[in-house]
Amino acid sequence: MELRAYRGFNVPRLFVESPVNRDEAVERFYQGVVGTLRRVMRAAKIDMTVVGAENIPAEGGALIAGNHTGYADFILLGTGPFLRGERLVRFMAKDSLFDVRGLGWLLRKMKHVPVDRAKGGASIAPAVEMLQEGNLIGIFPEATISRSFELAEFKTGAARIAKQAGVPLVPCVIWGSQRIWTKDLPKRFWRVPVIVRYGAPIDLTGDAEADTAELKRQMQVLLDDSRTEYADLAGPGTGEPWMPASLGGTAPTIEQAEEIYAEERAARDAKKRRK
Repeated sequence: MELRAYRGFNVPRLFVESPVNRDEAVERFYQGVVGTLRRVMRAAKIDMTVVGAENIPAEGGALIAGNHTGYADFILLGTGPFLRGERLVRFMAKDSLFDVRGLGWLLRKMKHVPVDRAKGGASIAPAVEMLQEGNLIGIFPEATISRSFELAEFKTGAARIAKQAGVPLVPCVIWGSQRIWTKDLPKRFWRVPVIVRYGAPIDLTGDAEADTAELKRQMQVLLDDSRTEYADLAGPGTGEPWMPASLGGTAPTIEQAEEIYAEERAARDAKKRRK
C-alpha cells in the first residue's frame, strides 16, 4: 500500500481530509488531551499507520469495536476518528472508576460512559443514549487484554448496543500496541510501529450471537492484513514475546491465556470474599 504523511500519521495516498466536526471541536478540554497525547506519541517516535478512517462517519453516532492487546489501545483507537474531522471517542468504563478522586472528574469531563454491570442488560442504556445523541463510542468486545495477542472470546454487548441505538458498528484492529505497554511484558515507549485499521460497518441482523460472530470474522480479516503489513515494518517477529505463538512468537497460546485469566479472576473473587 502506498502511504503518505498527514498530521503525524501515515495514511493511504488517496486519503481525503474531512472537515472539522464543529460540535466536537468546541470541547476544548478533551481536544487538548488529544493534542497532548499526539505530541507525546510523536516525541516517542511511535510510527502510526492509519487505514480505513473513511469507514467512520464524519457526523452522527457510531460504535467502534476494537481488539485489545495493550493499555495504549484507548489512545490508538481514537486516531481514525481524529482523522475524520477531529472527532472524539467516548469509552465505556466501570462505574466504580467514576468514583475515584481525580480520575472520575476526568472521565466525566470527557463524557466517557459509566457502566454498572450489576444492572445486567440495562447497563447498556447510557451508551445507547450517547450514540443516539450523535457520539462515537469505543468498546473492546474481548472485555480484557488478550495475552495471546489473538482475538479472544467476544462478548455480545457491541452488537446489542449498536442495534438498539440504530448506529453503525465499525470494526477496528490495532497491531503493535502490545509492544508499547501490555500485561507481563516490559514497557517500550520508544520507536514502535503501530497499525490501526478500520473496516466497513457490520450488517446487523438483530441476532446478537450471529452479529458478534460476523464482527469477529471481519476483525480477523483486518488483523491478518495488518500483521502481514507489519512484518514489512518490524520484521517477522519470530521468537518475540509480542508475537502470537501461532505465528512463531513466544506469547501464550489462547488456551494458556485463558487459564491465566481464570486464575486471576479466581484470586480476585477470593479477595472480595475475604473483605
